[in-house]
Amino acid sequence: MKTSWAILGVALLIGGAIYFTSKNPLQVATDTPANNVSIVDGKQIVEVDVKGGYHPKVSTAKAGMPTILRFNTNGSYDCSTSVRIPSMGISKSLPPSGSTDVDLGSPQVATLQGVCGMGMYSFQINFKG
Repeated sequence: MKTSWAILGVALLIGGAIYFTSKNPLQVATDTPANNVSIVDGKQIVEVDVKGGYHPKVSTAKAGMPTILRFNTNGSYDCSTSVRIPSMGISKSLPPSGSTDVDLGSPQVATLQGVCGMGMYSFQINFKG
């Protein structure tokens, strides 16, 4: 009887650990938005570093302004180098090292979500008025 309770206890501990540490890959973490947006020659540039995911995961940009999404890679060889933004029909393969610009046009107030080719890593850009 004690063995049964011990096995049940261990199973609950392991199951709870898995449940509370797992994330839906399409659900973006609620990281504090970073200061990764700059304005150059009337265009805003949102810079995202790519290696083992996207950093920062959450960016905030100005709506209605011409926007370039710049992916920076540096020795990146994982699935995050295959990036998709489904709502805009964008699918891009990034080089292992370098910068790749994606023209997003002038997005209106919205949340833009991107994901890697396997759906493991995600990012979002909140466009605000």
